[in-house]
Amino acid sequence: MYYYRRVPRPPLDVFVASIWLFRDGPRPHSLERILPTGAAQLIINLKEDRTRVYDSEPPHQCINTAGTILAGVQSRHQIIDTSEQEYVAGVAFRAGRTTAFVRVPAYKTRDADIPLESLWGRQRTNDLREQLLERSDPDVQLDAIEAALEEMLQPAGLHPAVGSALTTFHRSPLVANIGAVTDAIGMSAKRFIERFKAQVGVSPKRYCRIRRFQQAVARAHRGRPVDWAQVALDCGYYDQSHFIHEFRAFSGLTPTAYQASRTPFQNHVKFLQSGEAAV
Repeated sequence: MYYYRRVPRPPLDVFVASIWLFRDGPRPHSLERILPTGAAQLIINLKEDRTRVYDSEPPHQCINTAGTILAGVQSRHQIIDTSEQEYVAGVAFRAGRTTAFVRVPAYKTRDADIPLESLWGRQRTNDLREQLLERSDPDVQLDAIEAALEEMLQPAGLHPAVGSALTTFHRSPLVANIGAVTDAIGMSAKRFIERFKAQVGVSPKRYCRIRRFQQAVARAHRGRPVDWAQVALDCGYYDQSHFIHEFRAFSGLTPTAYQASRTPFQNHVKFLQSGEAAV
């Protein structure tokens, strides 16, 4: 297995948290849950030119789409096919920054896997995939991704209210204090929420819930015995019951079930169907 990851050079680093390349053999489980992080990703399946996702409810119907996609911000977990993770590249965008590369409001890509060719054009999308397949040096492959991003970059600044809110929510996602943000810049709450959803993809309240959930996931991923009541308190949940309810709402799992099914990657969790055993 190899996993290459780096922060792109300026000015891309303002908009992109990381670009990455992953290659591995077949996994012992066929499906995985992907947990929401509050930001979008660009995903390029280099093993085969398609993407498969599955309904979260039985019988887990498969939905096929293109192999190169913009995976919009997710409001809950997705189920993916692990065979598509054997050779894959991607871009992890910073929250609220996808509109610098695609001219679509972020809320229109929420909970959706959109073929990149519908946003960048077929030729440009195909050229990027072919360049990655033609090259074997991971650094050179990541250079190709950076070059494609630089070509598409049309810097779109965050609205000051959205930027201020994201900074505040990253420091403390316990409460989406919309009033404090709007009072500071003289914007109505309704207008601020509309602007936030257009740039980030979800409402301020849901974004904070996802960030708080991610704090709890980080604790659970350590693999050591966890005092869940203390985690609930530290992450700002009313009580342990509320914490478990929120954790299940985003992941489809209880915190202890997450620990039992975690993988080396914090936001990838084994999806075990009826009759399967954990491995």
